Amino acid sequence: MTRKFKACIVLGTRPEAIKLAPVIQRFRQSPDFDTQVLLTGQHREMVDQVMALFDLSADGDLAIMQPRQTLTDITCRSLQGLEALFQQHRPDIVLVQGDTTTAFAAALAAFYQQIPVGHVEAGLRTDNIYNPFPEEANRRLVSQIAQLHFAPTTLSMQHLEQSGVTGHRYQTGNTVIDALLAVADRQPECAVPGLNWGDYRVILSTVHRRENWGQPLGAIAAGFLKVLDQFPDTALLLPLHRNPTVREPLQAALGDHPRAFLTEPLDYTQLVGAIQRCYLLMTDSGGLQEEAPSLGKPVLVLRDNTERPEAVMAGTAKLIGTDADRILAEATALLADPEAYRAMAEAINPFGDGQAAQRILEITQAYLQQTVKSPVLQPLGAR
Repeated sequence: MTRKFKACIVLGTRPEAIKLAPVIQRFRQSPDFDTQVLLTGQHREMVDQVMALFDLSADGDLAIMQPRQTLTDITCRSLQGLEALFQQHRPDIVLVQGDTTTAFAAALAAFYQQIPVGHVEAGLRTDNIYNPFPEEANRRLVSQIAQLHFAPTTLSMQHLEQSGVTGHRYQTGNTVIDALLAVADRQPECAVPGLNWGDYRVILSTVHRRENWGQPLGAIAAGFLKVLDQFPDTALLLPLHRNPTVREPLQAALGDHPRAFLTEPLDYTQLVGAIQRCYLLMTDSGGLQEEAPSLGKPVLVLRDNTERPEAVMAGTAKLIGTDADRILAEATALLADPEAYRAMAEAINPFGDGQAAQRILEITQAYLQQTVKSPVLQPLGAR
């Protein structure tokens, strides 16, 4: 009887949990894999919510989260903890997702033990090493370590080729669409105290990126106020990040406005429900640039560049930066012009068909079967 392959899937943040949940489900359903899910604890409560939503459990948890932890703290504690867990589980492959510090530390820990790495959502680039920080560096560093690159789009495949990375590259689509469609089918609720969805055109916003801390955050809040004042039929739903560096300035600027609904972070079902019910999104989130177009919602991106230009090129998202007057102007274009709104809402989402996790499973299985047969790998061919 052929032994099962051992896979370790490592995650630490809510976006990783969402995007890896379909992958974990596929791997755990496969009779060919013994799959271990390892948490670093970079985010705690938010990851627990996603794990419960998808009926997933962890096999190891480093629980590294501490108040006001630094990137160095996260990296060092994750690296040391994962070293011990990898030695214990002895996986044939380690899968990581995206561009978090958890993903980088897990890839490095696997590399130190000569364990192959598969990188989910590989090939995103802004070509500015400090923007977004530290994500651009993290994903580039993981690309130098990975043997399997699971790229979501044609453009990300091109980025990997231009980077000269080693290993095998495959276009799979983005697993976030797998997760989104599974939850959206349930038509989840999103009850917000005091907000009657039928009374307003609701603008859903999330803000958390490090490059927007400080002055840009103040400008974003000022832009939101301008939009609310210009359009009395609008309301702002702003789930606040738990980091006080982000939430406290937003609370100070927006907390007293009667149509600004500042809430704690929404769990994923509530977030999907909010996307389904909102009119448009203004966000610096990468994931929402991928998710909202699948539900027909325009996205105004509160950043100067994006590692997901496919959304901009497809017309589902638009980069608008953080200037308050620009925020007002771009929101006005969508709130006052039905044709402009319709053009963005009906554009085709370039991020996939909801089958990315199955492709990742099949590719990984083929790779490991070939590795066992021959220590010198032959190219498997890209999809």
